Amino acid sequence: MQVLQVQLEVGPDPAEVGRARRWARSRLAGSGIGDDEPLAETLILLISELVTNAVVHTGCPAVLRMLFGGPGVRVEVADASDRAPARRQAGGEDTNGRGLELVDGLADRWGWQREGQGKRIWCEIDRAEKSTSDGATDGPPEVHPSMREPRVYL
Repeated sequence: MQVLQVQLEVGPDPAEVGRARRWARSRLAGSGIGDDEPLAETLILLISELVTNAVVHTGCPAVLRMLFGGPGVRVEVADASDRAPARRQAGGEDTNGRGLELVDGLADRWGWQREGQGKRIWCEIDRAEKSTSDGATDGPPEVHPSMREPRVYL
């Protein structure tokens, strides 16, 4: 199986998140995933969350990678911080602190691992579509939340 990998270096500035989203949209379109597809919107949201976490919580530059091939799309963000990603408990009025909850809810799989002096956090979205009773397709398959337990690799 052939896998296409593209990557972007991201500076330690929150303004870089917008640049990463624009770059990712163009790469998704180049891989045949249309801007108007729900898969594209989900991937852009995941990329936004992972890049934001990297630049805001670490203050380090990061590398965003997208891997296309096989049954899905894999997104990875590597940074030089050795701090493990941590879920936060956001209150009802809080404007941040929900990033990893979104990743957990939207990705089919996700996790992280140490990489050199830093770490890499990743998530995957399957491209398979489910069939409805009339034979039409209706986006990616639903996964029960209990099946989405994050896999953490140390």
